[in-house]
Amino acid sequence: MIYELLYPLRHSASWLGWLNVVRYVPFRIIAATITAMLISFLISPWFIRELQKKQIGQVIREIGPDHKIKQGTPTMGGALILLSVLVPTILWCDVSNVFVWGTTAVTVGYGVIGYLDDYLKIKAKNSKGVPGRYKLLGQVIIGGAVLTYAFLAKEHVPGDWWEIRTRVSIPFVAFAKHPVTIPIWLYIPFAVFVVVAMSNAVNLTDGLDGLAIGPVIINGGTYLIWGYLAGASFGIVNVAERFNVARYLDIPPIASVGELAIYCGAIVGAGIGFLWYNTYPAQVFMGDVGSLALGGGLGMCAVFTKNELLSVILGGVFFLEAVSVIAQVTSFKLTGKRVFLMAPIHHHYEKKGWPEPKIIVRFWIVSILLALVSLSSLKLR
Repeated sequence: MIYELLYPLRHSASWLGWLNVVRYVPFRIIAATITAMLISFLISPWFIRELQKKQIGQVIREIGPDHKIKQGTPTMGGALILLSVLVPTILWCDVSNVFVWGTTAVTVGYGVIGYLDDYLKIKAKNSKGVPGRYKLLGQVIIGGAVLTYAFLAKEHVPGDWWEIRTRVSIPFVAFAKHPVTIPIWLYIPFAVFVVVAMSNAVNLTDGLDGLAIGPVIINGGTYLIWGYLAGASFGIVNVAERFNVARYLDIPPIASVGELAIYCGAIVGAGIGFLWYNTYPAQVFMGDVGSLALGGGLGMCAVFTKNELLSVILGGVFFLEAVSVIAQVTSFKLTGKRVFLMAPIHHHYEKKGWPEPKIIVRFWIVSILLALVSLSSLKLR
């Protein structure tokens, strides 16, 4: 919105020429990050007080590690994260960009599902919420509708995206030299699976103070880099002669996906602001309204930047949490034995006696390492 309002004014007066900077993606990334951080920092104290007044507190499961001390801590803080992400995105992005509105649509839609889940948990004073099959169905419908439009509505999507939309990037393998294309009827379900899986994996990770938001910030920052590089080009001699970064690095060249980096910047800023209050001991919890929405947004970033498979490495912490639950349930049903002391795996380490802050920081360190490994694939091809 600010982008569309201010940029045309650059020629209205000589002293407004500086508004030309608004058209540059790096400037708007920084602006969105700062805006998101300020919204989160400034509104959080009031938001937490309102949650406390309305007695919107976390319901602790009776099984598992002893977290009774956290009973009643304000939850649904993810609603504030979504506000801090969506407002800067609308202000600083080109909102007509299919990648931006597609990602924000999934973020909002999954946030609504998470809100309903949190609301039912609080209302019923238990940790069940919306039945899992209904949550999953809602995620598939929302993600499927948005992705189907983005992949089939040719008149509303950029040409460079249309040419490579069903190609899959193999990590550490040259994108242009070794193209892997799958049929559209198979790719769309695959893309929906990536988005839904990421959403639920982030949701499973959100079990300790700051455990989920740390990797979310790291993942968002990494997708910011990928999105910007995919759409970046720089003039060398004149405007006609430009150096295309994506082709040089042999990553999917999608010029308009650079706008998605602004959304990622908003995630980073909002996440940092939220972490201030969510770090151990937490003053507010994210809730499903935040974890499902942020996970869905990261999944859309993976699909739109063509890093579907690399997301398994980058989001390795989320992937490990999800796999630990699947392995635990499968093993118990088939053999009656548990693989871990408790799943998700962060509870396994709690059962082993690790202090909560140690688990959280070590998972962050692992997430940083995985982000660096993911970024190393830019040249290790």
